[in-house]
Amino acid sequence: MTAPRPEPPPALLSGPPTVPTPTPAATPAVGAGAPLPVRPQDPRWARPAFLALLLVTGVLYLWDLSASGWANQFYSAAVQAGSKNWEAMFYGSSDAANFITVDKPPAALWVMEVSTRIFGVNSWAILVPQALEGVATVAVVHLAVRRRFSAGAGLLAGAVLALTPVAALMFRFNNPDALLALLLTLAGYATLRAQEQARTRWLLLAAACIGTAFLTKTLQAFLIVPAIGLVYAVLAPTGVWRRVRQLALSLVVLVVSGGWWVAVVELTPAQDRPYVGGSQDNSFLELTFGYNGFGRLDGSETGSVGGGGGGAGGSGMWGATGLTRLFGSDMGGQIAWLLPAAALLLVAGLWLTRRAARTDPARAAFVLWGVALVTTFLTFSLMQGIFHPYYNVALAPYLAALVGMGAGMVWPRRREWFAAVTLALVVGVTAVWSYVLLDRSADWLPWLRYTVLIAGLLAALALLAVGHLSARLALVPAVVGLLASLAGPAAYTLQTVGTAHGGSLPTAGPTLTSGGGFPGGGGGRGAGGFPGGGAAGGRTGGFPGGGAGGGTPPTGTGFPGGTGFPGGTGAGTGTGTGTGATGGTGGLRAGGRGGAAGGGAGGGAGSLLNGSDPGSAVTALLKADASRYTWVAAGIGSQNAAGYQLATGEPVMAVGGFNGTDPAPSLAEFEQDVTAGRIHYFIGGGIGLAGSSGSSDSSQITSWVAAHYTAKTVDGVTLYDLTAPKS
Repeated sequence: MTAPRPEPPPALLSGPPTVPTPTPAATPAVGAGAPLPVRPQDPRWARPAFLALLLVTGVLYLWDLSASGWANQFYSAAVQAGSKNWEAMFYGSSDAANFITVDKPPAALWVMEVSTRIFGVNSWAILVPQALEGVATVAVVHLAVRRRFSAGAGLLAGAVLALTPVAALMFRFNNPDALLALLLTLAGYATLRAQEQARTRWLLLAAACIGTAFLTKTLQAFLIVPAIGLVYAVLAPTGVWRRVRQLALSLVVLVVSGGWWVAVVELTPAQDRPYVGGSQDNSFLELTFGYNGFGRLDGSETGSVGGGGGGAGGSGMWGATGLTRLFGSDMGGQIAWLLPAAALLLVAGLWLTRRAARTDPARAAFVLWGVALVTTFLTFSLMQGIFHPYYNVALAPYLAALVGMGAGMVWPRRREWFAAVTLALVVGVTAVWSYVLLDRSADWLPWLRYTVLIAGLLAALALLAVGHLSARLALVPAVVGLLASLAGPAAYTLQTVGTAHGGSLPTAGPTLTSGGGFPGGGGGRGAGGFPGGGAAGGRTGGFPGGGAGGGTPPTGTGFPGGTGFPGGTGAGTGTGTGTGATGGTGGLRAGGRGGAAGGGAGGGAGSLLNGSDPGSAVTALLKADASRYTWVAAGIGSQNAAGYQLATGEPVMAVGGFNGTDPAPSLAEFEQDVTAGRIHYFIGGGIGLAGSSGSSDSSQITSWVAAHYTAKTVDGVTLYDLTAPKS
C-alpha cells in the first residue's frame, strides 16, 4: 500500500495568501476597526532578501548616473533657476529672472532643487533624487504585496518593477514621471491599508498623495482615482454612510493638497509672477484642462506639435492609437514584456477570490491594482494627443504588483489543475512574447531570444505537471520559467542603464531594426522620423525642419509651410540631414544646427526636443557683463535656451516657451525689454512651431530682430547684440 505523499514545505512564494478580514459583526460602525489577527512571522530570509532587493535596485539606478549629463536640459535649467531664486523655485520658472515657467506644476522640481541647494547644481544632485524615488517605489510595491500575500510574492513584485526597462530609464532621468510613479504607488498602498479596517487616516494619506501627484503632472494623477474610489466605496469593512463620509473628507484633502498652489498662482496678478508656460492665456487652469488635459485625449492641444489623429486605430504624429498601441514596436520594449502575464494573473486572482467575503483584502488588492492598470492602459492606448513612450512608467508599479500577487496566490495552489494551467500559460505566453520583442532588435544579443523561447516553453510544459512533482523538483521549472520571463526585460534594463540619455524623449533598450518607428527624438528608434532634430539611428523621415532626421537612410524632409529663421535650411550635425521649413506661412521655423543623436545639440542652437550645447567662445561672450542684464540672452524655445543657461549660469529668456508657441513675450513686450536694456543678445537659429495652433509672436520677434540688428557668428551660433542696433 502506497504511503500518502507528504505536504511540501513552504516554497518561495508560499505564505498566508490574505490578511483575515473581520466579520461584519465584529466591524465597528464608527471609529477604528478591530485589530487584525497577528500575521504569521516571515521566514528568516525575508528581511535580508528585501534589503538585498533595495541594494541591488539602488546600485542599478545609481550606476554611472552622471553619464547622462543634464539629461533633459529643459528641467535641469529650471532646477538651476530654482536653486538661485526662491520665487523661481516656487513657481517652477525656467529662468531665475522669472520670465516663464515650465509646462508642468513644480512638485518634481522642488525635490531636485532641494538637492541642488544642498549639494550644488550638477548632474548628480539633480538625478540622484530620481533614483532614490525609484528605490522607494520598489520598496512600496514590495510592502503592499507582502502584506497581503507573502514575502516571496513581494520580492517578485519588487524585482519585476526594478527590471522594467522604462522604470530603469525614468528613475535615472529628471522628468516628473519618477515622482509621479512613487506618489501613485503610495496612494495605492495607503488605500489598501485603509480598506483593511476602514481607517480614515490611511484614506486621507492616499488623497494627499494624489493631490501632490497633481502638482507633479496634473490630470494624469487622477487615473488611479477610479480604482481607489471603487475599492473603498465597495469593499471597505464598515457601513455605507461612514464610507461616504470618509470618501467625501478624502476628496476635500485631495482638493486642498493639490489646489493650494494653483490658488496662489491664479490669484497672483499676472505682472507679479512668471508667465504660465504651455498656456495661451497665462492661466494654469487653461494649461491643466487644455494642453496638459483634455487636449491630450483628443489631440487638440493648442500650441503643440500635433495630435495622434484618427481615433482608435488611427495613426498620426504620435503613433497609431488602439488597444495594440503599447505592444507596438515603439512601446513594447518599454513596458509590455509582462503585460500578458499580468492580465492572466489578474483574471486568475479574481477567479480564485470570487467566493470570498465582500471585504476580502486579497480581492481588494487585485481590484485596486487591476483597475488602475486597465484605466491607465486604456487612456494611453486611445489618447490621440501628445504621447511619449516614457509615460508608460506609470503602468510599471501596477503591473509588478499584479505579477507578484498572482504568482503568490497561484503557486501555493499548484496541485489544482486551474493553478497549474495558469502557471504554464503565463510562462509560455511570456516566453513567446519575449521572443517577439527581442526579435525587433535582432542584431542585439541574437542568442537571447532563442534561449528565452526554448527555456520558457520547456518550463511551461513542466509546469503543467507541477502538481505531481515533489516540492524540491517543482522548484526547477518554476525557477527556469521565472528566469526566462525576466531575462528579456532585465537585458533591456541593463542596456538602458549602460546608455546615456538626453533630450525630451528618452527611450529604453537598444535601437530597433524592424517595425514602424515611434515619434521620438533623442534616442528614438525604428522607422519614421520624430518631430525633433538629431534622433538616434534606425529612422527614416526627418523632423519637421532643422536638425537631423537621423538613422538609416539618413534622410529627412522639412515640415511644409514654415517661415524659416535667418539662415533657412538647418544642417544636421547628428546622424543625417533635414531640409528646413519651406514656403508659405505657419508651419515649422527652423535653422541653425541640429541636435546630436540622443542628447544635446552638436553645437549651436538646439532643437525643439534636444537642448543646445554652446561652445566656450559663445559662453564667454554671453557671460561678459552678465550682471548688467536681466537676461544675458533670449532664444526661441525652452530647450534652445536651456543649454545656454546651464552653460553660463545666467538667466536666458525662452521666447515662446517649450514649443515657441506661447504668446510670451509679445513683440511689443520684447521691444520694451530690449529698449530698457534688459536683454543682451538674441540667439538666432532656434526652433519653434507656428501657424494656426498657438501664437506666432516668436516668429514676429525673430523677424524684428533680424531687421534691426546685425548678425554675427560665434562658435557656429548666430547672435544679435541687442545693445547695438543697425544705424
